[in-house]
Amino acid sequence: MQSLYVEGNSAMHRLSPRVKLVSLAIVSVVLFISENIALLSVAVLLAAIVCRMVGMPMAEGLRRLRPIFLTIAVVALFNLIFNPWHDALVTLLRLTALMLLAAAVTATTTIAQFIDEVTALARPLERTGRVQADDIGLAIGLVLRFVPEILGRHQAIREAHRARGLKIRPTTLLAPLIILTLRDADNVAAAIDARGIRRHGN
Repeated sequence: MQSLYVEGNSAMHRLSPRVKLVSLAIVSVVLFISENIALLSVAVLLAAIVCRMVGMPMAEGLRRLRPIFLTIAVVALFNLIFNPWHDALVTLLRLTALMLLAAAVTATTTIAQFIDEVTALARPLERTGRVQADDIGLAIGLVLRFVPEILGRHQAIREAHRARGLKIRPTTLLAPLIILTLRDADNVAAAIDARGIRRHGN
């Protein structure tokens, strides 16, 4: 499976994963509270600088973020159609800043670090007897692993369609994508059960 992590020794890489995750959560709340265009514009600029500090080539960074940015642009466009331009611009700036910051955190934090931090933060919830912190950490880790894999597979299916001269349609792309993803999910689930990872207390 692919990983969104980028090897490096930048300030973001050296920062504690917990500090990055908590800071991202706090900044996210601030971004969604504020509707000041000047403040949000500064946030986008600062987020772009932080993202650039990761050390990833610009072309690679744009390639990774292009699908997300297109989604943000569509959301902003719908806002522009049904709401005042100010609301649309706020949405665009807010989501762009958040996307860039999340990309920087993801690129400088390994999946193992994500799992460890999420598991540690979820540990107090075990006292309720309803959840297992290890299961939550494992679920988050699997999502982080599968997202880039699904995106890569989607691109491969598109290229295969182009090579065969087939018209690219959502229906023809989704079917093989879902089948391949479910097959991989079954394989991962079988591997987890074989190793007894989820047999708590047995």
